[in-house]
Amino acid sequence: MSFGDPNNPYGQQPQQPPQGGQPGYGYPQQAPQGVPQQGYGYPQAPQYPQAPGYGQQPGYGQQPGYGQMPELAHWGLRFGGNLLDMLIIAGPYYLLAGIGVAMSDSPSDSGFAVLGILGFVYLIGMAVYQIYLEGSTGQTIGKRVVKIRVLKEADGSTLGFGMAFVRKLAHFLDSLACYIGWLWPIWDSKKQTFADKVCSTVVVRA
Repeated sequence: MSFGDPNNPYGQQPQQPPQGGQPGYGYPQQAPQGVPQQGYGYPQAPQYPQAPGYGQQPGYGQQPGYGQMPELAHWGLRFGGNLLDMLIIAGPYYLLAGIGVAMSDSPSDSGFAVLGILGFVYLIGMAVYQIYLEGSTGQTIGKRVVKIRVLKEADGSTLGFGMAFVRKLAHFLDSLACYIGWLWPIWDSKKQTFADKVCSTVVVRA
């Protein structure tokens, strides 16, 4: 028996896998380069992208639909805006009343009465107009000058006329106990008066 005998198992040479073709049976197939091989075991569940912000509650200063809440206005700006509004509303009324007194011999004169009525009409009309501005834009004339704005704390939207009117009435609470409510924004973390806390409003820089 020779080594070239086909019946001799020791004379057979091992077969080589063909070059450039498919490997023969019994050889593990190689995955193309760059494609990760999945290990044995249970199939992996597909990975779905997580929605941005899912499961996270918006914190103060990041309100849904309004982005970043502006910086809170300090007490000095609030005082300046309220002072300007008082001068705008009440100033012409007292001016007309003073002119009427100076031009009349007595308070019963018709000139004094006419000027007093005009001053009172202006006082009421300007007060209502200021509430309208604050409810629709967040700014009265004085607030616009000092660049501040009053908004809802929950979502940063404007108050509307009704809530702006209620907030004006709620300022009565600020005048109790030696006007301590007007000074409350100096040390309050949200710089709110008592009226702001009742109506859930904040005053921010415009």
